[in-house]
Amino acid sequence: MVIKMIKPNNLIPLPNFEATKTLGQKLGQNLLEGSVLLLKGDLGAGKTTLVQGIGEGLGITEPIVSPTFTLINEYHEGRLPLYHLDLYRLEPEAVAGLYLEQYWEEGEVLPGITAIEWPEKLPYLPLNYLEIQLSYSEGTGRLVILQPVGDFCFNLSHID
Repeated sequence: MVIKMIKPNNLIPLPNFEATKTLGQKLGQNLLEGSVLLLKGDLGAGKTTLVQGIGEGLGITEPIVSPTFTLINEYHEGRLPLYHLDLYRLEPEAVAGLYLEQYWEEGEVLPGITAIEWPEKLPYLPLNYLEIQLSYSEGTGRLVILQPVGDFCFNLSHID
């Protein structure tokens, strides 16, 4: 499958599970240290599938599972660490006490890729990130929009 993207706001069709994973793999192969991904979309839109592909693209062989109950899963075996956060079950007030900014600001956590599901629960956003909006329709499959925000450093033309 070839994914064509000329502008960062293009709508990319992902007709099946494999296409979603392939996009994730391409992202994982090209993302830079310190990248923050905000994954938006309804339940079943493909957020975790995309993160699984990112992990594969980073060279992570450990199974990547949704951190819905653990909140944060960390994977350190790939090209860069992958931090997978899922805020679905939390109220925004509870998220503030987790000090999640340690994953995208210099400090205590080894810089890597931070993928956050349900980022609308964050009390504030990082300055630079890639917003990934996923949607699913029974008839057409998944659609994704990649939108860099701030000075997010990533050449989206690598996704072709």
